[in-house]
Amino acid sequence: MKLYPLFVDLSHRAVLVVGGGAVAERKIAALLGAQAQVTVNAPELTPQLQRWVKEGRIAQRREAFRGDWLERVWLVVAATSDRETNRLVATLAGLQRIFVNVVDDAELSSFHVPAVIDRAPLTIAISSGGDAPMLARLLRERLETLLDHSLGALATLAAGLRKRIRARFPDMAARRGFYESLFSGPVAALLRQGRPDAARAAAEQALAAAATGSSGSVVLVGAGPGDPGLLTLRALRALNEADVILHDRLVGAGVLELARRDAERIEVGKQAGQHHTTQDGIHALLLQHARAGRRVVRLKGGDPFVFGRGGEELEFLRAHAIPYEVVPGITAAVACAAYAGVPLTHRDHAQSVRFVTAHCQSSRDTLDWAALAQERQTLAVYMGVAELGVLQARLLEHGRAASTPFALIENGSRPEQRVVTGTLGNLAERALVHAVRSPALLILGEVAALASTLGWFGAPPLGATVHDIRDAAGDRRAVAAVPVRADMLAAIHRG
Repeated sequence: MKLYPLFVDLSHRAVLVVGGGAVAERKIAALLGAQAQVTVNAPELTPQLQRWVKEGRIAQRREAFRGDWLERVWLVVAATSDRETNRLVATLAGLQRIFVNVVDDAELSSFHVPAVIDRAPLTIAISSGGDAPMLARLLRERLETLLDHSLGALATLAAGLRKRIRARFPDMAARRGFYESLFSGPVAALLRQGRPDAARAAAEQALAAAATGSSGSVVLVGAGPGDPGLLTLRALRALNEADVILHDRLVGAGVLELARRDAERIEVGKQAGQHHTTQDGIHALLLQHARAGRRVVRLKGGDPFVFGRGGEELEFLRAHAIPYEVVPGITAAVACAAYAGVPLTHRDHAQSVRFVTAHCQSSRDTLDWAALAQERQTLAVYMGVAELGVLQARLLEHGRAASTPFALIENGSRPEQRVVTGTLGNLAERALVHAVRSPALLILGEVAALASTLGWFGAPPLGATVHDIRDAAGDRRAVAAVPVRADMLAAIHRG
């Protein structure tokens, strides 16, 4: 280790900064944040430094630097553009055993100012030993996005409980376990939600109930459509804190690979006609693991509140007094459309968008087909692959033009993404020709035509002609003359 990391208390201690330019201003701003007593040595100052002098926040020495100024100084910063002046400051400070930082000159410095992530009272400092300061800044920028701003409030709350926690948990392992629960469970979640009073109450409750065992919690997380890069930062944190992950079938392996390695993973996926786990079974698992004191992530494809039954699961958790929070995900319609180059709304084509699901007869019978058939709107149809023939027929019956463009997006945002385009008049046929399978999302409306020109991800859109249908089906008359129902499509495809 090239440098020994050290956090210094400069409160009410004298610090000398030599130089009055923009760099000195940045250094002084940080020193004032640490409540240091700053003297700046420079004949000319930036406007901000002049204001601080006028307000009495800092003192100024205009004359040339003198060594005797170091007698009562704890720290020195040399920030002039003259290397000889900087060298003189560094040399004299070294003779008096005073730490000195010469800006952008690691050779002359006896301490380095790190790149800082401020979550006061929590502070994270990154240093490259002066060898690669830009790398340290880059890492700081990346870590800034990963560390929630509520961490400072969490550290303050924990500090207020520290003595009581030590008294209740004399055993270090038990104390560590309580802190882990405090820092990653409901208390932390309430602070992220901007509810500090509720967080303090939850912390007090957790401490009072510690003797009888800790309570678990559930985080409902949207995993997005499949591309791990679309996972939100908060979702990533939740996955890395989870003890148990209950995940849908459509959650990609790439997303699960980002989870904590030792977390228990339970697939609770449901597929049309093949319910691996019933909704009641999912509820039972959530309750079982949360009551056992575990941190549970309920991981759903897309967004949990868009055709994800997330509301039902929260109602169940609330009824059983299980703490929970929700991390939204990018829903399939938004992500798949974006990856296919289809804007869901467009000033020239569509002023509204409707999210629809029609995966079975009971759901399609409740739809307002007359409203769905109106022009200048976009339909985003979830879980509709098995019902494409019915969707096509109903929309045509209620007046939607057969020439209305569509884009059928299979495995949207994933490497195997395919986009099939066409018009409403041959929607079912083109899906048959290209053997479209779930998961696939249908976008219907004038905007869908833009997939052919704005598509940017994966292979270009696939378009088929009615002749392709005839050749694929082996029955020219049936395909050309009759709208194809879902059951007919399946039968023809099976051969």
